[in-house]
Amino acid sequence: MARGECVVLQAALPGRPLENIGVLLLDPATDRVYRRLRRDWDSLAGWEDAEVLELLEDDLAAKAGEMGGAALVQYLEQNASNLIRVTDREAIQLADFEARLNRLYRENVKPRVLEFQTHLPMYSLRAAAGGLSAENEVEAKEWIEAPAGLRLGPDMFVGRVVGRSMEPTIPDGSLCVFRHGVAGSRQGRLLLIQRPGADRTAEFTVKRYTSVKRAEGDSWEHERIRLEPLNPEFEPWDLSPDEFSVVGEFVRVLPPED
Repeated sequence: MARGECVVLQAALPGRPLENIGVLLLDPATDRVYRRLRRDWDSLAGWEDAEVLELLEDDLAAKAGEMGGAALVQYLEQNASNLIRVTDREAIQLADFEARLNRLYRENVKPRVLEFQTHLPMYSLRAAAGGLSAENEVEAKEWIEAPAGLRLGPDMFVGRVVGRSMEPTIPDGSLCVFRHGVAGSRQGRLLLIQRPGADRTAEFTVKRYTSVKRAEGDSWEHERIRLEPLNPEFEPWDLSPDEFSVVGEFVRVLPPED
């Protein structure tokens, strides 16, 4: 187990109580500071304060690069007093800094849900396969904050993938982002597949799609469709087109929490 030190960043906005806006997690052994801040600044503050808050993460990154993580935290403790404040340090034991940062952020910071701007809906894979249409909408189990820098759209959703067949790319139990609709060739893509009639433990799977086609007159037809695992401990499946349907395309794994 490693030792870390955590502080919560707070905004002291005029006429409002202190509000948590982010988390800094210091690794004293490497002098690295991990950070995660909320992004719904326009909903939190007036435009002048929102502009300042939008620059905060880049400013923290620059200062950490110049002075190191421990010095940055000490600087904030000594100088933060107007718009930005920090809580007292908390020493914690942890196994993974990134995972603990995500957990601390979720526990301490409650940003506004901006649908398909900062957050994506989480569905069961069954709901994702059968209920996400204008005629048959389903309610999200919850809205999950997506990583900064990921361009979101209304065709995207989050689902949990269980199983080891796609390790190490997709660890067992991971929350993953998917996109409905697969434009263009499916060859070599990682797809969320539904196999109607399969038992519940095997009905949904993520696999790499490959196909071999043959000419049939003036058109082409699939000679073989193979769904390949990434983990060599598992065997690929050869299926015909009527034995499965494509629910969506894998986009990325969401950061884990410890």
